[in-house]
Amino acid sequence: MLNSIKYVIIIGDGMADYPISSMGGKTALMIAKKPNLDWMAKHGEIGLVKTIPDGFDPGSEIANLSILGYDPYKYYTGRGPLEAASLGVRLEKGDIAFRLNLVTLIFRNGKIYMDDFSSGHISDEEAKAIISDLSRELGTEMVKIYHGLSYRHLMVLKNGLSRFLTIEDLKLKPPHDIMGEEITSYLSNLNQSNGGNLIIKLMKESQRILKDHPINLKRREKGVKEANSIWLWGQGKSPQMPLLKSRFGIEGYVISAVHLIKGIGILAGLEVIDVPGITGYFDTNYEGKGLYALKSLEEKDLVYIHVEAPDEAGHIGDLKLKVKAIEDFDEKVVGTILKGINRFKKYKIMVLPDHPTPISLRTHTRDPVPYLIYDSEAKAKVSDKGFDEVSGAESGIFIERGFELIERFLIQKPIQQGR
Repeated sequence: MLNSIKYVIIIGDGMADYPISSMGGKTALMIAKKPNLDWMAKHGEIGLVKTIPDGFDPGSEIANLSILGYDPYKYYTGRGPLEAASLGVRLEKGDIAFRLNLVTLIFRNGKIYMDDFSSGHISDEEAKAIISDLSRELGTEMVKIYHGLSYRHLMVLKNGLSRFLTIEDLKLKPPHDIMGEEITSYLSNLNQSNGGNLIIKLMKESQRILKDHPINLKRREKGVKEANSIWLWGQGKSPQMPLLKSRFGIEGYVISAVHLIKGIGILAGLEVIDVPGITGYFDTNYEGKGLYALKSLEEKDLVYIHVEAPDEAGHIGDLKLKVKAIEDFDEKVVGTILKGINRFKKYKIMVLPDHPTPISLRTHTRDPVPYLIYDSEAKAKVSDKGFDEVSGAESGIFIERGFELIERFLIQKPIQQGR
């Protein structure tokens, strides 16, 4: 395996952004010091890719499916089933899986607002105790609740497809898309005669259970955000996806702290590598991801590395944090890979955000994102371009069907524009 070509895909979640007027029209990627990304861009290929097809909400699930080569029109059934795969929860044919967030709601002037989609990035130890109690109190033969990580968890409605007309009747907006907004209008969109009433009942019951939960009493004393409700979204049934091995003859690994990404990797046939100290937040073990990725390439030929921190900074709306997350990504993940990958004779590296998470909006958008491909054997002309949104656009390369990018990376199949 050491003599075969090695492939590394590195995702900086939400790195792309909009121009920021206070920074002279530059984006976070343009401001950040990122010598490793810029070097690869100057010696490789850069362009733009549309990871979110028309008609889809700009979620990480859609974008990462596209990046791994799966057309969301064909293979996307919902976010919940992807996270179920990561947690090892087997879905039967009629089951409906939901992403379950622990969130902070605030009650003001008779209205309820979404204050924090992550309950102040609640610790996993605290979340585990809460989810255990919610499972005991709310769980039934039909309702199953599973612990995930921090604020990210799973609920499954057993045989739910036989009970409700369509999954769309149960659809709620992702909580990170409605930060600061009053939630009543979103709840009223549920079909309450066809399953939506169950979703609302479960959320209200969770609020009763969590109001004076011991974990929240301690958080209240500390003056930090409480996990005072669940929010159910991303519902769907189990997808049927062909393995990367059957499509490209390649086996590999996925490295991420996020269950969604691990689930997509598992369904694609990738093996999960659990890296100590990775958190999905700013304190994650960046360097460990790079080191474990290099080690994994001694066994298989592809590794898919996902880093969540830039996206978290975008949701918070903090430019300084986002720039720091990008710089850590460049130095400790990309830099670690570049320092160690020369042990292999031939290799290719692809880096891109999955979607933008603009500081000004604090949520995802569906705008195209810049990508770079560096090939150790290519005799690319050295350019003066760095890795950012403007350089990607000025390259003249635009891949409209994002799921075809992996073919350009792995087998150099010509891209057909248009759908």
